Formats: sequence, structure tokens, C-alpha cells
Amino acid sequence: MTEQTQLAWDIIETTNTNLFLTGKAGTGKTTFLRRLKEESSKRIVVVAPTGIAAINAEGVTIHSFFQLSFAPFIPNYNLKEQQFRFSKQKINVIRSIDTLVIDEISMVRADLLDAVDSVLRRFRKNNLPFGGVQMVMIGDLGQLAPVAKDDEWQMLSRYYATPYFFSSLALQRTRYAIVELTKVYRQSDKRFLDILNKVRENRADAAVLSALNSRYIPDFKPRKDDGYIRLTTHNWQAQRINDHELELLPGKSYTYTATIEGKYPEMLFPTDETLTLKTGAQVMFVKNDSSADKAYYNGMIGTIAEIDAEGFTVTAKDTGENIRVQPEQWDNTRYVLNEKTNEISEEVEGTFTQFPVKTAWAITVHKSQGLTFDHAIIDVQRAFTHGQTYVALSRCRTLEGMVLSAPLPQTAIIRDEAVDEYATHAIEHTPSEGQIEQLQRDYYLSVVSELFDFRPLMDAFNRVLDLLDGHFRRSFPKLIAEYKARTGTIKTELMDVAERFKLQYSQIVIASADYQTNALLQERLKKGADYFARKITDVEELVKKTSVKTENKDVKKRYNDVFPALKEVVMQKRALLNCVKADGFTLHSYLRQRALVLAGKTISEK
Repeated sequence: MTEQTQLAWDIIETTNTNLFLTGKAGTGKTTFLRRLKEESSKRIVVVAPTGIAAINAEGVTIHSFFQLSFAPFIPNYNLKEQQFRFSKQKINVIRSIDTLVIDEISMVRADLLDAVDSVLRRFRKNNLPFGGVQMVMIGDLGQLAPVAKDDEWQMLSRYYATPYFFSSLALQRTRYAIVELTKVYRQSDKRFLDILNKVRENRADAAVLSALNSRYIPDFKPRKDDGYIRLTTHNWQAQRINDHELELLPGKSYTYTATIEGKYPEMLFPTDETLTLKTGAQVMFVKNDSSADKAYYNGMIGTIAEIDAEGFTVTAKDTGENIRVQPEQWDNTRYVLNEKTNEISEEVEGTFTQFPVKTAWAITVHKSQGLTFDHAIIDVQRAFTHGQTYVALSRCRTLEGMVLSAPLPQTAIIRDEAVDEYATHAIEHTPSEGQIEQLQRDYYLSVVSELFDFRPLMDAFNRVLDLLDGHFRRSFPKLIAEYKARTGTIKTELMDVAERFKLQYSQIVIASADYQTNALLQERLKKGADYFARKITDVEELVKKTSVKTENKDVKKRYNDVFPALKEVVMQKRALLNCVKADGFTLHSYLRQRALVLAGKTISEK
């Protein structure tokens, strides 16, 4: 693990600080994400802006997970309630998330990030940015930019300085760190790396263009065995090339139809639903081999060697190995809280089964993001957006493995000035070792303080009291009197004591180098939890015996809103206090228990 990846890991695992993990193409961002999913002690959900990016990240799309429309999101506008017909299971997942990972963040528009913030705050009942969830944003701002049509940007430009994620109003209200991965694994040629860096950073001078254009070979006709793939800027270009090349091949064509079960939207199809191939067709694998053979990988190029109605064999371009290809299955998943393990897990909603290839004489630059090629023909003279040319060039391992279909003009290297301006200040967000230690201490203290914060309880209690006093005064005078008396004890015996107690444990955390294992701190936290658990029991007993009925529909609706909310906050607080009373306070253990409680799970009495 490099110094930068260790820093990113520490920020995610031991703080609640939001993180933008960036780096040039080929620096291992996807590898880091996969390790994070496998080994993190936090409860993680992974989303991405497009179906292809979601498949590559082994996550789900932002729009599907949060049930967002594709319309622009206007800040401070309340999203329509009917838009969020979330199941109880989805709400439980949202409430129990520790960390939300957004992959390919360069393509996420600022208003989409703010829409995510709005949903998280609503369903977590937490008005902190992103509902208090730690945000991990992974991507490279030198790569593909968010799409903002002219009419959409006309609306959004009143609220946002740029379309990029870093202009999100919610993100700007947070403290977030930036870590840049610098070790490039895809390319090893120093000269080529220098060229790519200058393109990425908008420093492509005449010498850079000359070096790139040295790879322009007029009327280049690759040998079929070389397995060149053409990268184009537009879908119609790629489709036309693939159809034409397939038609030119002699021999019989065979068609294979995908098997689709359950819910699998067409926009997420990883390859053609109806796949037509011939002997000699150039194909690209679109999935890693799930068998023990591991004979192919996502992005690998090959040629159909043998084919019949049952299937086909591909000769791998790089190894010459003949691979008998079997259908693969892709899952359309959703996140659920696993009833057996009490962990956030993925539940399959639908499956798509098809041979894991697509015709690949040409693909678009957008669909190539995340892939690597040994040989590619680059057709980007029609580049129309920020980062498109850089993404195309950086798919190649070497300069020699790249051929330009036309000379590359300076105008094809498009770089948004807003990204350059942001990049100049990004270093300010890179934390030092001392700052990391302080962030870890702050996070620990904030979680402890949240446990002993009784203001949400008082707010919920007062809402119930106001309703009772306003509509049930004659019917339940004794109950209302008890509520009013209990208001005083919540103030004096819970809130006031908690404020004084906070001074005690805060001083120990601030002054102690070993605060996480400090015996005195653990003793104080356990005793504090014991005291508050006993005091909150009195409130719980009052809540348990509260039962009022009314024929007034409006009052009944209000009661059914405010009373369950009070009951929930009392039960949650008591359950967590009992945990600490019995076992002390260990950060990761407590976070897991808290996630269970917020998700509506029962924790056994200690």
C-alpha cells in the first residue's frame, strides 16, 4: 500500500471526514475501491452516475438507489413526497449507512450531489450535510465531465458556479479532504506518462502535439491479429464501424439472445441483448472471467475463431490462447440490511445472462473509461467535451500501441478552466499527519457526544406534549400533567447533566494521547451511560402508558406522526446507553450497534 492509499484508508476508516480520492488514469482508484468494499469495517454503499460505471464499480446507479428523476435539482426545493416510495428495507439501509462511495465523481453534476444530500437528510432525520454520512468521492477531474444541456444549465447557473461536483452547496458546507494517488500502474513509459500528464493538465504545447501526431499513420490498416480497437467520440460512429466490419466478414452469422429475469432495465444492459457474431469478428470481453480459469478480463480483445449455434471460441489477442466462452450472468442489485448477519448486503433484483463480449472494432470514449488497451486507434478530432481526448489517450499502455486516425488539433484537447482553478487550490484540502490525528480525535468525540445528546429527545417529547395539551386537555388531564412534570426532569436530569458530563469526557479525550484505550475515560463513559439509562427509563415508562384516541382525522394523523417518533428516539437512546453501560465504548463496535439500532434492529439487554 502506498503512502497515499494508506492516508485515504485512514481517513475513511478512522474519521468521518469526507474524502475526494483522485489520481490520474491508471493509478489504482478502482483497485482501492474493491479493497474498501471487501475489508472496511464501516457500512458502505457504492453508487455511480451511469450504468456502465456502476457495473465497473460493482454498485448501483445514483438515480436508482435514491429514486431520483433525471430532471435538474433546484436547491432549497422540497423534492416531492410521492417521489420517495421507499420500502422500509430501503429506509433501514439509508439510516444505517456509515459511508457512501460515489465512483466516477467527475461525471456527477453538482445538483445531483445536492439531491443526494436532500434524500439523506430527510430519511436519516439529520440536518447535517448528507445526513451525517461520510462521503467518499472517487474519480479524476481530468476525465469525463458532467452533462449539462444548455436549457438545464440556464436554470442551474443561478445556483452553481460550475456543473462539477465540487460546486455542490452541500459539499461546500463540509470539511473534506483530498488525497491524490500518484503511482501509475497502467503505463510505465516515462515519456508517454509525461505526454499524458501535459494533456490532462492543459499544458499540451507544440512538442506534445508533435509527439502525439507522430502516431498519425495515414490509411492505417491494422492486421486482424493485432486486435486494434477504435475509440470514437460518438455512438453513431462506433455502431457504423462495427456493423460495417461485421458485414464484410464472410461466413454465416449466429445470433445469441440474452436471458433476462426479474428487474433489469435496458439502460444497464452490459452488452447487446441480441448479439450477432461471425467467425473472424473482433470482440471485447465486457466482464472478468467468473470461473476458476480467469481466462479473460474486462476490456480484453480477441477474435472469434470458431462459432456455432451453441457458442463460440475466442482467440485472445495478447496470449493467443483459445477460450471457449460460456454465458456470464450480471446481477442488478439493491442494498438491503441482511437479517442474519445484520450487515448491509446486496440483494439481486434481476439478472442478465449473455455471452460476455461485444463487437469491438470500435467503442465510444465514454464506454472505454476504466478500460486498458495494448492497441488502439484514436479518433477524437471531433472531441466535444472536457477530458474526452485525455480519456481516449490514457486508455493505451504505450505511445507505440496507439494510432491516430487523423492529426490531433489543439482544439481537440478540451480542458475546463473551472477544473484548473479548483486544482490550484486542491492542495489546501490535503491533510497532514497531525491533522489526521486531530480528525480522528474529533470524530471519536463527536460520536460520544451524540450518544449523550438529549436535545432530540426533548424536541420529540415537546411535540407530543404540544399536541396533547392542544387537543386532549379535557380527556387526559392527568397524562398531560405527567408530561409537563417530565419536561422539567428531562431538562435538569438529562440535558443539564449531559452538558456538565460533556466537559468531563471532552477534557480526557483532548488531553489523553491514548484516549481510545484510556481506563479513566472508559470508567466515566460506562458510569455515565448507566446514569442516563436509568433516568431515561422514567421517560420510557410514560411513553409506554400513553394511549389516546380521537375521531378527528387531522389530529389523529398528527399524533401518528409525532408519537411514534418520540417512542423511536427513546428506545434508540436507551438501547445504545445500555450497550455502553455493559461493554464500554469502542468506536467501531459502537458504530455497528448504532447502525443496527437506527435500522430498527433489537439489541439484547445487557
